[in-house]
Amino acid sequence: MENSSTLREWFSRVDAANTGNITAPQLKSALAVGNLDFPLSVVQQMIRMYDFDRNGTMSFEEFLALNKFLLKVQQAFSDRERGRGYLVTDDVNEALVKIGFLLDTPAFYTVCESFDQKKKGMFRLDDFISLCIFLQSARNLFNSFDTAKQGRVTLDLNQFVYCTANCRI
Repeated sequence: MENSSTLREWFSRVDAANTGNITAPQLKSALAVGNLDFPLSVVQQMIRMYDFDRNGTMSFEEFLALNKFLLKVQQAFSDRERGRGYLVTDDVNEALVKIGFLLDTPAFYTVCESFDQKKKGMFRLDDFISLCIFLQSARNLFNSFDTAKQGRVTLDLNQFVYCTANCRI
């Protein structure tokens, strides 16, 4: 979905009440039509990632930002799935690097273990998107504390509690 008018039409169909915003259940249903079946918690995380006005829903402009991210993730997946319909762990690492997520080995394998739903080392598109949603959300939260942009943060207890409360998937 790259064309803005096509996206506007799609958004309008999902926004049946014509409020100018869509909810997590509406977005979940719409994504499922495109064979992307995510738990509601992942869809809620998608909205939190791009909910710039923090109203708990997604406006069209916020949806455009999410769509841009999803297209980037889908392209990285497609470039490496080699017609199999899934990525193996090495492919996941290459795809993440292409997207801009550079993780050390322990962090990478921990994340993979968490998002490999069937524990077979094979990541379907929705598994890979969920993993990327988690990483982008973690990056956004980290960046809010890394005000000096040094790649390191020091948190007090209150900040740590805030982080853990906002890192739900």
